[in-house]
Amino acid sequence: MSSTTFSGPVTSTNGFVGTVTVPTYTVAGAPSAASIAGAVIYVSNGAAGSPILAFSNGTDWKRSDTGATIAGA
Repeated sequence: MSSTTFSGPVTSTNGFVGTVTVPTYTVAGAPSAASIAGAVIYVSNGAAGSPILAFSNGTDWKRSDTGATIAGA
């Protein structure tokens, strides 16, 4: 299977292969969550200075962290 790079929205009906990269922001630089419900971002200083993933619920950015290490990674 070949790889293709896209610059716009992508819909996959059979999953993705490889690494999925999300946009990176700081807390102060994150865009408004109101306009992008369902979006996921990496916040480099999101949890007391530690990096986290966050998702938009259409109103706010919600933390998606436990602090647990992924076994074997």
